[in-house]
Amino acid sequence: MSPSSPSTAAANAISHKSSGARASAGNGLSIPRVFTTPGSDPLETVNYERRTSRIVNTDGSVVFQMDDAEIPADWSQVATDIMVSKYFRKAGVPQYDSQGNILHDAQGNPLTGPERSARQVIARLSGCWRHWGEEYGYFETSQDAQAFEDELSYMLVHQMTAPNSPQWFNTGLAYAYGITGVPQGHYYCDPKTGEVKQSEDAYTHPQPHACFIQSVDDDMVNPGGIMDLWVREARLFKFGSGTGTNFSKIRGDGELLSGGGKSSGLMSFLKIGDRAAGAIKSGGTTRRAAKMVCLDLDHPDIEQFIDWKVREEKKVAALAEAGYDTDFNSEAYQTVSGQNSNNSVRVPHAFFDAVEKDGNSNLYWRTELRTAEQEG
Repeated sequence: MSPSSPSTAAANAISHKSSGARASAGNGLSIPRVFTTPGSDPLETVNYERRTSRIVNTDGSVVFQMDDAEIPADWSQVATDIMVSKYFRKAGVPQYDSQGNILHDAQGNPLTGPERSARQVIARLSGCWRHWGEEYGYFETSQDAQAFEDELSYMLVHQMTAPNSPQWFNTGLAYAYGITGVPQGHYYCDPKTGEVKQSEDAYTHPQPHACFIQSVDDDMVNPGGIMDLWVREARLFKFGSGTGTNFSKIRGDGELLSGGGKSSGLMSFLKIGDRAAGAIKSGGTTRRAAKMVCLDLDHPDIEQFIDWKVREEKKVAALAEAGYDTDFNSEAYQTVSGQNSNNSVRVPHAFFDAVEKDGNSNLYWRTELRTAEQEG
């Protein structure tokens, strides 16, 4: 691409934002160059071409399409579709004309829209990482900071390395484009003071982490309880992260409640969480929520948990007999539960000892230290 292309101008505008950041006071990182040379932008040494990215359902209906996306010529179409459909920011990005000038509306405001080039995405990532490093004194010199950005840009554009999805989704949006967004209930540790603070917006201190392990208490609505967990999970899913929880604290089906009556059991709540996860597309894209569910082997509802997906598949088979499509994204699968989580069982060593000795492995109520009564 020529230096006057809009994507080049956008990427250069991003990379120049770090020039005013402060350098380390002599005890920072020294970054050797392996793939790059000083003064040469690695994103300008790659041949690009314009491509169409189209994601379709099995029935041929279009889920997503973008024409004229700028992609390195040696990338596969699969890599193109992943980058364009999932990792391109879809709104709030300044738009450029064919000469690389920012477009404006009739009132003189900059026109915004999606990212249109892989180099824009890579520049906001590597530029932001370099910016953060400089701001907090990570580098020995400004030359080391530039080497850090260049080396990362080279490795990303040549597909030698890649960060996790939440980095692609969230990192650099505030740095590169001034996109902040309303606060979403996140917290961060202030690097200067060590104080934990609530984020003032969504992207100045983004959520770039891949997976979280969250606890849940045997409580309905209070902080740390079951319904609170769905809110915390939604917050993580929204920005592209995954979450996993061991649900073994929650009482089983038929256990007594403090206010009288009996619990509806763990499975009734897991179905709610599964539905909530299915309603959220990670990062606002077509990517599914990543939800992990674990249960201890001694939980009284363990057999229902193990049989959960098998029984739901039987329902899908019945719907297929009635004429429903059984594609994974079809109405049949949307009707049943358990489709949005990866389930696992935590098996203690004592169980294997019992197997070897032909002994018993008991299930226990969560609210009382006694063996759960098993029916049938």
